[in-house]
Amino acid sequence: MEQFTDTLLANLHRFLLKREAVDERLPECPDVEGKWPPIAEAYLPDGAREFSNYPVASLGWMMFIAMAVTKFWDVDWEKYDKIEDLYLYLRDQRGYDNLDEYILDEVLDLHGADAEQMQELVGDCAERVKRDLYALDVEPGTVDAFKAYVTCLQVMYRMGMAVQLKAMGYHMTKI
Repeated sequence: MEQFTDTLLANLHRFLLKREAVDERLPECPDVEGKWPPIAEAYLPDGAREFSNYPVASLGWMMFIAMAVTKFWDVDWEKYDKIEDLYLYLRDQRGYDNLDEYILDEVLDLHGADAEQMQELVGDCAERVKRDLYALDVEPGTVDAFKAYVTCLQVMYRMGMAVQLKAMGYHMTKI
């Protein structure tokens, strides 16, 4: 699974570099990264249920969630760090089906063409990750399939953080 993770991360990083959505060096943000385990645990029942019919949304929502958490980190981490379940906090604003719209509108404050561009970028990332997951050719419903899905979600989370940090003006350069 480690090789799959590395390949997935490298492929998505190259794609986002071409789109100038991330820097050459991937960022580190321990506060946002530390929210991954509880967010993943809370998200898995919804995401896994939706994956069979809506795999791109199931994967893409995790990128949006990471972008929202990153924005929260920048705006008022003292407040948002205290929210026990950030995924439920985000989902319950407008429901799972409208999670992307809520994050774009209310959290990231993106509208019109800007929102459409971000929606397209996240959709393209999710589509790429879905193709890589399907190419892995693991049997659905197995432990390996579950681990691969979680790996995909984690990569989407990490890339969502990277995209949002760059969008907010944080640039990752070697010192």
